[in-house]
Amino acid sequence: MNYYTVLKSELGPITVQANNEGLLGIWFEQHTTCPDVLGEHNPSHPMLKQAENELREYFAGERQAFTLPLAAIGTEFQRKVWKALCEIPYGEAISYQELAHRVGNPKAVRAVGTANGKNPLSIVVPCHRVVGKDGKLSGYAGGVERKLRLLNLESDNR
Repeated sequence: MNYYTVLKSELGPITVQANNEGLLGIWFEQHTTCPDVLGEHNPSHPMLKQAENELREYFAGERQAFTLPLAAIGTEFQRKVWKALCEIPYGEAISYQELAHRVGNPKAVRAVGTANGKNPLSIVVPCHRVVGKDGKLSGYAGGVERKLRLLNLESDNR
């Protein structure tokens, strides 16, 4: 069974979905990848309460790494990219090309970008830490303005 809640944040409402195994998704209100059916609304579910606490600490500058178990569904390649995203240090950014190198497929820059864009776990799996080769902000499903705010939050709290 899946459960969800909607949290208030500095970046607007965030929908958080989990099951008993872990976190399934975190979406901003304009995300097009948020599923139509989220499950049972249950803000007191232990996984959702942990997500709420960790996200609150993150936004307060008190948390640099998340400890939530992750249960996002994706292809093997997507999961490999998402794992590599989790290894980007807090407050740092890398290029899509560098991310492709890190997953062992330097020519798969577009595929890495696509997998990054399908990341269902915004913030916790920090796809906002990936920027264009020239350092420009691009391609964030939560909106480039949110990406900039997340990067600034992290650089201010390092």
